[in-house]
Amino acid sequence: MALKPDTDPQETLEWLEALEGVLENEGAERAHFLLEQLIEKARLSGAYLPYKATTAYVNTIPPSKQPPFPGNRAMERRIRSFIRWNAMAMVVQANRKEPELGGHIASFASSATLFDVGFNHFFRGSNDEQEGDLVFFQGHSAPGIYARAFLEGRITKEQLDKFRQESGGDGLSSYPHPWLMPNFWQFPTVSMGLGPLMAIYQARFMRYMHDREIADMDNRKVWAYMGDGEMDEPESLGAISLASRERLDNLVFVVNCNLQRLDGPVRGNGKVMQELEAMFRGAGWNVIKVVWGGYWDPLLARDKNGLLRKRMEEALDGDYQAYKAKGGAYTREHFFGKYPELLDMVATMSDEDIWRLNRGGHDPIKVYAAYKAAMEHRGQPTVILAKTVKGYGMGEAGEGQNITHSQKKMGEDALRHFRDRFNIPIPDDQLASAPYFKPADDSEEMKYLHERRQALGGYLPSRRAKSTALEIPGLD
Repeated sequence: MALKPDTDPQETLEWLEALEGVLENEGAERAHFLLEQLIEKARLSGAYLPYKATTAYVNTIPPSKQPPFPGNRAMERRIRSFIRWNAMAMVVQANRKEPELGGHIASFASSATLFDVGFNHFFRGSNDEQEGDLVFFQGHSAPGIYARAFLEGRITKEQLDKFRQESGGDGLSSYPHPWLMPNFWQFPTVSMGLGPLMAIYQARFMRYMHDREIADMDNRKVWAYMGDGEMDEPESLGAISLASRERLDNLVFVVNCNLQRLDGPVRGNGKVMQELEAMFRGAGWNVIKVVWGGYWDPLLARDKNGLLRKRMEEALDGDYQAYKAKGGAYTREHFFGKYPELLDMVATMSDEDIWRLNRGGHDPIKVYAAYKAAMEHRGQPTVILAKTVKGYGMGEAGEGQNITHSQKKMGEDALRHFRDRFNIPIPDDQLASAPYFKPADDSEEMKYLHERRQALGGYLPSRRAKSTALEIPGLD
């Protein structure tokens, strides 16, 4: 709806200056309270109030509200890089043997940080002292979960070699399914859309059991990972109103918004994060957006007139895909170049610096802040919308390109780019075979990997089948 002409610019300016004064002197929470009071007063008086279901196209949590990151960032990046490599190598090796086997390289490449922060700091395992969290893993990211389990020693190299080759026994299933791997996967999440739907009902059933003192579920969370394209499946959004109506604050959705689906852009001429935010906010969910990584923070801090934020709102998902696929010079010209003031803002930055401006889903500090806020939120389910790059790290073999989802193979040049970008210690004479890499058991990386899971109670995913026999009462 178009804004009507301003009949009293001076009064408008006074209102805006008053709001700025509250923000500067008393903070955002006070400003939020005052605006809510004004809106409620206008609503009760019968005045028409325009509705806007979305917030600005920036991170929900500003840098000033970010908690300290508790982990060793350099160590976690090293481990994450090994997992990235092994996930890619698994799919590449399988498709060299049998091209029809398929698999997905790019999905996990985009979501590796989202999973890694969860594994290192949030996902609680089950053991004799505690029942852990329940995680619905996005189906197309299964290679990355297998790759982590390989480093943990829970899956062997021989099993990785049998990815999507189950007929001979001891192979790895294409997607998560406890029927196929009963000691590993907790839940099936494919066909797409099943994961989100079942996660809601799992969280609801856990709350039901806790409320009736059948089982202690107070500290357990249900996490569900899904892609932005998957959200078009009718099952994905079909029960979100149930989750908010039942106040399922034990439920966290993480939507990997890499802007691409199987057959192209999710919303090339729109903004899927804004669309999903509107749906979830309208249904009563707590929405946390993780749009931009930390490299953007200095630019946003200098954006006093809001022009950079305006440009972020204007650009569509198809534009953002082009920026990432075509490099820094293209981004300088087509994103920043629309306004001379923005060109001046990045005048001292190289094209490489501009290309390095990262998306929020690849920044562990931003992801950690979102996860921690979700863990602490009460009274509503939470959805985290994290913007990422499909095929992150694949370079010309598929990073941010529309061919990426179906990418199964990588040539030697692409493998070299991947190895060098993530500093994988594999020599040139072995590179063509895309071998797996696993550090020595006594390496600092392996010690850290196991320490983090032990601190959280055990390894995930892991399915423990146990039941308590009930004594059948007599008929008398």
